[in-house]
Amino acid sequence: MKLRIIVGLSLVIISTVFSVDFVYAHGFGERYDLPIPINYFLLGAAGAVAVSFFVIGWFMRHGAQNSEYPRLNLFKWKWAIQIGNILSVFGRFISVILLIVTVYAGLFGVHEPLDNFAPTFVWIIWWVGIGYISAFLGNIWAVLNPWYVIFRWAEIFLGINRRHILPWPKKLDSWPALMLFFLFAWVENVYSGAAQPFNLAILIILYSIFTFTGMTLFGKHVWLKNADPFFVLFSLFARFSPTEVRVIKNNNYNNVCENCTLGCFQNSDLPDCVDCYECWENSEKILKQFSLRPWSVGLSRGERVTPALAAFHITALATVTFDGFAETPAWVSIQTLVWNLISYLPGRTSATIETLGILIIPIVFALVYIQVCRLVSKVSAGQMSHKAVSLSFVFSLVPIALAYNLSHYLSFILISGQQILSLLSDPLGIGWNIFGTANHKVNIAVIDARFAWITSVVSIVLGHIISVFIAHVISLRRTTSNKIAVRSQYPMLALMVFYTVISLWIVAQPIVE
Repeated sequence: MKLRIIVGLSLVIISTVFSVDFVYAHGFGERYDLPIPINYFLLGAAGAVAVSFFVIGWFMRHGAQNSEYPRLNLFKWKWAIQIGNILSVFGRFISVILLIVTVYAGLFGVHEPLDNFAPTFVWIIWWVGIGYISAFLGNIWAVLNPWYVIFRWAEIFLGINRRHILPWPKKLDSWPALMLFFLFAWVENVYSGAAQPFNLAILIILYSIFTFTGMTLFGKHVWLKNADPFFVLFSLFARFSPTEVRVIKNNNYNNVCENCTLGCFQNSDLPDCVDCYECWENSEKILKQFSLRPWSVGLSRGERVTPALAAFHITALATVTFDGFAETPAWVSIQTLVWNLISYLPGRTSATIETLGILIIPIVFALVYIQVCRLVSKVSAGQMSHKAVSLSFVFSLVPIALAYNLSHYLSFILISGQQILSLLSDPLGIGWNIFGTANHKVNIAVIDARFAWITSVVSIVLGHIISVFIAHVISLRRTTSNKIAVRSQYPMLALMVFYTVISLWIVAQPIVE
């Protein structure tokens, strides 16, 4: 069966790569044209995703009885543990220093965003970069989060062993994280002062006060998992990554998972505790494992998340889609139409329209996803309930979000991200040259339009193919036969194909318009 899977996926990937045509361009800012009409690209991408569905269904006919997968524990070698400890200590120190520098630069540096360290670091290096690192390497944010690090240092310094003052209300679930993510999306996409260094520093200070208060009242791990949007988002992306932390179950030692405030064993058929950083922090060293695993298998475990987390996952995909859609001529037309309808309202009409977009797009995504899950449940002959499908298959959306993130932000981080080299030497914009890089010039030729378009096509198509694969694996584990599993995924396939076309259409707008 493994040979069939490998052969099938290889055929899909090879056919996808060789079906991509080239875009002829000299660089950004110059005219370039697609070698064929955009509709051909859309049809080809949709066809590749559809074909992958049947290839995967043919070569992968049986699901594992549990959610285990191949992995290599690096912590079986002492040198790996020592290197891990050194990198962890060094990385945490650097992350705290960067937080301090960011706030200080925002408060006391120059007001010009391009000459101040804070905007470039926050919106390019941190926001885009950490997402990439989490997905393609591992959950680095869970270890280097400066607010977690500072709070942990304070606990050690003060000798505090108390986990929390108040219990987390179960009815709240992770809805606070979702609400704060909406607020962050509004700041990123609507708030005109988000790029101003001083405003950014004030926002970070307010977030710090809010976070430290929450961790003090409810415990740091409980607060991060339920109320911190960045911890939730980067943890979600990290499920795609090739690394994991694990606490093995051993009756000879105290089982810290029994007292885990996060309920790490709930909704999981894994014999061990995976990616629970509370248990990892409190367990014996001999029980800890840091393992390499195949990419994306962390998504195929298929645990049922809570409704709040499912809504968060859908919103994360919807907001990045809106971010790209907001740059298209179609959105300009919508803005013009809505402007005429609400221009009588007080305040900034353009900001009102953007705010409505941020709120409405995730709702539309959620309604479509719920309807698709209802169809999946119906076609599965009652073997998967509507609720189970909605709360389990949401992980299959993650590769789509990652692929779109890659295509949407690639040129942004590779070109604009170069500014950080000069800003590291002169974070306040006052003429310093600490590391000798203050005069570094941005090289806009580091990536051209041809490469960006090819990367976008390949990443979006492969992202959807991986999503199809994950959905099929989850379906196999929840149905009694491959026939029912394949049949139940027809509605999900339609959603994947539709979103493939929409994603490529959005990315292509700067080219065809």
